[in-house]
This record gives sequence, C-alpha cells and structure tokens, in this order.
Amino acid sequence: MTLHLGGPPEVAAAGVGVHGVGRRRDIFRLRGLWQLHVYGYAARLTAGGVTHDIRPGHVSLIPPDETVQFFYEGRSEHLYAHLRLPAQGEPVTVPLMQDAGAGTPLLRDLLRQAITAARSTPPMAAAAVWTVLWRVARLAESAGPHAAFGLAVAHIEANLARPLSVPEVARAAGISHNHLTRLFRAETGHTVVAHIRRRRLEQARHLLTATTLPIPAVAAAVGIPDLQAFNKACRRELGASPRALRTP
Repeated sequence: MTLHLGGPPEVAAAGVGVHGVGRRRDIFRLRGLWQLHVYGYAARLTAGGVTHDIRPGHVSLIPPDETVQFFYEGRSEHLYAHLRLPAQGEPVTVPLMQDAGAGTPLLRDLLRQAITAARSTPPMAAAAVWTVLWRVARLAESAGPHAAFGLAVAHIEANLARPLSVPEVARAAGISHNHLTRLFRAETGHTVVAHIRRRRLEQARHLLTATTLPIPAVAAAVGIPDLQAFNKACRRELGASPRALRTP
C-alpha cells in the first residue's frame, strides 16, 4: 500500500470506536478517506480479499474507497482517525496491518491528542496524526525485508485451503509484486507460486499420514479440491498417490 506523507493530513474525524456489542460484524467503506486504527482487542479484518488478524497493539491503515469487514469476538474498542492525504512527497509503502509493539503507547497517546483537538484545534489534530503516520511508516522500514517475508509466509499458511495469488500475498505483506518475488528468491530459492505448491503438498502429506480425514477433504484443505489434479500433484511432488501415501 503506497501513501504520500509530504504534508500534514486533513483529519475529517477522530474518536474512540466501540464495536462488537450489538453485532459481531461491521462493514465500512469511506469515500476518499484513509482509515487509521490503533487496536486494543482481538478480532479479524478483511480488506481487498485478504484477512488479517487483529491483536492488541496492532495498527492498521486502510486506503480510501476500500471495503473493509470487521469480525469481532466481543466488545471491541479502538482509536481511529479518518483522513485525507496530500499527493506530495516521496511514496512510502506500508502494510495494511502491523504490530506496533513497544511503540503502541505512544501511538495511542498521539491519537488521543488528535481526538481531543479535532474539533477545537484542527491543525494540532493534523500534526498528531501526521506524527502517527510517520511512525507507522517507520515500523515497516525498521522491520526490514525479513518482516515482509514473515507476513507473506504467515498469510500463505493461513490461507492454504483457498485460491492464492501472488498480488494478494504481496498486499498482505505490504510490498509490491516484484519485491515479493525477489524476496522469495532470496529467502527460499523458489518463486512464490512454487513455495505455495510445496507447502500445500507438505500439508497434504501430513494430513494423509497423521489424520483419518477422507482424501477429498484433505484435497480441499490444501486448496486443490479437484481430485484428479490432487492425485497428479501428489505423484509429481511426493512420489506416490494419496492412497499410497496413506497406506502404512
């Protein structure tokens, strides 16, 4: 996800959001506005076809016009700011979801300052949110390439049962398609697609040998529901048919 931080944002709204009390799912889509959230609860968020885990201390930055769904586990409270960003300055690439770690208290304090100042002193609110945005951008920079690789691998592991594309994995890691490809080559010696295929077949071997799941259920669990394709993949990658792998 790319944004420009060459000037202060225009803060359209800032406050404390309380959700998950009356219903366990919300859908939001803000026209022309970025959504900045600092979380204090566990939940899930889906945007752009990608599901992200939310944990206390996580921070998300959702681009304008993106439809986002929240799935809550109970009463859920976060700090938020809705904002417009000027199209100036060098582009900065930031993952949609990050763990702020030890920086969480400062981000919360800054957002609380923005919430307090939003109505009475808009420039002060803009300055506080601008500082939060730079710190969120620095989280991605300080984490380095290994963090992006970890985010990509975690997304693949969590979604082996469904179709996966390289652009989707890149979005989950907060980097470009080409950057992801180079990163996987450097870290694994394989392409992203080859890594996904290998992990699916490793998981299939485990499920075939360690569980009693029916073979069609194993195939579906690793994202290859076509039994003929699953049989061919097992023979090619694992050297035997699913039935032969299951036989002690």
